[in-house]
Amino acid sequence: MRKMTFRLIIVLSTFILLLSACGVKTDDGAKQASADSEKTTETANAGSKAPEVIKPHEGLNQEPVPIEIERDGTDVYVKMTTQITDIEIEPGYMYKAWTFNGEAPGPLIVIEEGDTLHVELDNMDPAIPHSIDLHAVHTNPATGFADVEPNEHGAFSFPASSPGVFMYHCATDPVLSHIANGMHGVIIVKPKDGFPTDDEVDQEYVVIQNEWYKYNDLDDMTNGVPSQVVFSTKALHEGQPNTNGTTTAVKDEPLKAKVGDKVRIYINNVGPNEVSSFHVIGTIMEDVYLDGNPANHYKGMQTVMLPASGGAVVEFTLKEAGTYPFVTHQFNHATKGATGIIEVTE
Repeated sequence: MRKMTFRLIIVLSTFILLLSACGVKTDDGAKQASADSEKTTETANAGSKAPEVIKPHEGLNQEPVPIEIERDGTDVYVKMTTQITDIEIEPGYMYKAWTFNGEAPGPLIVIEEGDTLHVELDNMDPAIPHSIDLHAVHTNPATGFADVEPNEHGAFSFPASSPGVFMYHCATDPVLSHIANGMHGVIIVKPKDGFPTDDEVDQEYVVIQNEWYKYNDLDDMTNGVPSQVVFSTKALHEGQPNTNGTTTAVKDEPLKAKVGDKVRIYINNVGPNEVSSFHVIGTIMEDVYLDGNPANHYKGMQTVMLPASGGAVVEFTLKEAGTYPFVTHQFNHATKGATGIIEVTE
């Protein structure tokens, strides 16, 4: 009996000691976990701070400089700037964009198949070299897309032998920073023989999709998701709206058409990272030319997939009066701003 009592006392004592040890261990673990959590939170918060504007750009807001385009036969002369200009991406949110001519996307360039394009690039940025890479041309990138140093001037010439809706962008390293900070645009090379549907088109517009990330944050641009995905429109004809890529651009200034009009949109997704699934709500795209080339003719498409830098010419007929939204059908991006409007009247 005494042996059993003694054994019971030992077991109870051991159990109490184990409980005590577990309690101490749990308490230490909680303290350690809390410390680790605080450290992780501090690291995350430090990483989430918006990068500061580089010193030469502080207070710099260069007034947009209009693009100059002149034609002499088949030679087209284009004068452009690279500059730092504030753009209000959404109400109350200003972005110190790196731009072509103070626009983001940059100004529209329209030439014809067989032209020779002569580009003069004036780098107004006091701190960073810039360049221009035009997807519409044939050239040795090392010379044709060469950097132009701060406050300097560059001149480049290219043949344009392929029709299409092409992206242009700054190609200076790191390329992603330059594109995502605003240095992108569209050049249209019209086919010399036109499109088979030219006689059917009543209205035509240019629409561009692009993304915005944390300001000048290469890590976010590389590994994060865009904070805004937006549409803009560039004036193809006199009197049309010419906007920056903002969350309200093509809602505040909708495209116009009348009942029965066949509408053509030159569309380009300048990215820099995300795919666009272009869709017009309430109609079907009767004719689509992928990359804007007449050889790539598709019929009856509901949605057109545009990779980053991809373009197309899309045509559709609006048969009833009303408001017709167009979106990227990746609706997480439409929710972030990639929605435009076509107003159709009798």
